[in-house]
Amino acid sequence: SVCSPSRASVLTGLFPARTGIHGHFASGRNAERGMPDSLPLEFPTFTRLLQDVGYQTAHFGKWHLGDVNAVLYGFDEAKTANGGGVNMYDFPNGYFHFFRESSERFTDDAIDFIRRHQDQPFYLQLWYLEPHAPNLPLDHILAKYRMPGRLPQEWVIPEPLIAYQAVVTNMDYHIGRLMDALDQMGLSDNTLIVLSSDNGPEDHHISNVANTLGMGDPGPFRGRKRSLYEGGIRVPFIARWPGNVPAGTVDDANPVASVDLFPTFAALAGVDGVPDNLDGVDITPALRGKPFERAQPLFWEWRYGIAGYKINVSPTHAVRDGEWKFLMNFDGSRMELYHLDEDPMEVDNRVATDAETAERLRKKIMQWRETIPEWQGDRWAGDNRYPWPGRN
Repeated sequence: SVCSPSRASVLTGLFPARTGIHGHFASGRNAERGMPDSLPLEFPTFTRLLQDVGYQTAHFGKWHLGDVNAVLYGFDEAKTANGGGVNMYDFPNGYFHFFRESSERFTDDAIDFIRRHQDQPFYLQLWYLEPHAPNLPLDHILAKYRMPGRLPQEWVIPEPLIAYQAVVTNMDYHIGRLMDALDQMGLSDNTLIVLSSDNGPEDHHISNVANTLGMGDPGPFRGRKRSLYEGGIRVPFIARWPGNVPAGTVDDANPVASVDLFPTFAALAGVDGVPDNLDGVDITPALRGKPFERAQPLFWEWRYGIAGYKINVSPTHAVRDGEWKFLMNFDGSRMELYHLDEDPMEVDNRVATDAETAERLRKKIMQWRETIPEWQGDRWAGDNRYPWPGRN
């Protein structure tokens, strides 16, 4: 439900608890969280496997997986923001100014990489900063949302919402540039593109420049960033691959997760040496619009406090098995069971009425916890039995 763990799970195909990444990397605070200072290099990454079969690999944009040079994780080229050892983007006018130009710079580098390797198999990882905090829109885009007469006079649009809309518009424009470049190079029909996010929208109650942070919308779902309710972990997943991924369709039956990208990309590239202990599964059938049945549950954990209103404060653990989702705290308190097909907003706790299912999933969480390495500890830094003081 936060940044660094999600990004680690993409590269490793493992639930972040296995790699010791429980929260976002923050210099000087990782040890107290029971975390390493970077994603440990001993964990396999699918990018190394792609290199082994001749793919050119690159990362441009946000990293946030520690201070180790990103190329060591299986990238031929890497330029990073938010950690990554050498090959960092420069901020000659300061970091906040860089935010305003970051989408353009990341996309420029991505298009240049594709042009240089358009005749080879390639994997490109483009991780934008926008719309993460701080939302600092470009003036010419902001002006489009302030145009007189654009909306009826009685409609008042809050300035933070305008800022959020403007930075999303900017990112969308540069994604369009990338798509146009693929078209111009004749690569679109043979390129799989995946667009997703790392977690749900930020909460209004976070104090650091919160006036523009909490404008993202989780839709009808309960929870926001940090929460293990659906609003904190259910994010867009858009795939485009002409002739393979059915265009214009919506699949709301198959739950997929970031851990699935490793085995899926490896399968599509035909690589050998895929570890047999991955938590993800190959979702190629789902991408192709065919029947797909997930063979193993999905697990989440969040060990720390959750900002905001009581209704968004989830327990610390969650498991999803089919349409059932079960949540509980480290100490066994607050057991909750929801049938997501019938109750996607997670308001009808069925622990009492479906006790057998609740107990089955409780045991799955306990068994999963036994697989987490001992050195990570099991400290509960948050207090998710109650909301943060002063919230209502």
